[in-house]
Amino acid sequence: FARNQLCLWKYPTMAKVKEFEGHTARVLHMACSPDGGTVVSAAADETLRFWNIFEAPHKLSTKRSALDAQGAKSKKLTKAMHIR
Repeated sequence: FARNQLCLWKYPTMAKVKEFEGHTARVLHMACSPDGGTVVSAAADETLRFWNIFEAPHKLSTKRSALDAQGAKSKKLTKAMHIR
C-alpha cells in the first residue's frame, strides 16, 4: 500500500476494520503468532514490528483496567526492532 501500512479486514464482508501504520518502507513479510493475537511484519526499512492485533480479555481491577485502556490508546505497536 502507498503508506506502507497493514490493513485488517473483516471476513466475509471484506470491510476494512483498521489500518496499522509504522513502517517507513514497503512491507515485505508478515507472520502471525500461534495464538493469533500478534502479527509481526518485516519491511524494507530493515525493521520488524510486532503488532497486538487481538488481545485476550483480562480480569483486572477497574483502576488497573482504566490505566491499561489509556496506554492502549497511545500505543499502536508493541515493539519495533531493527534487523541489522
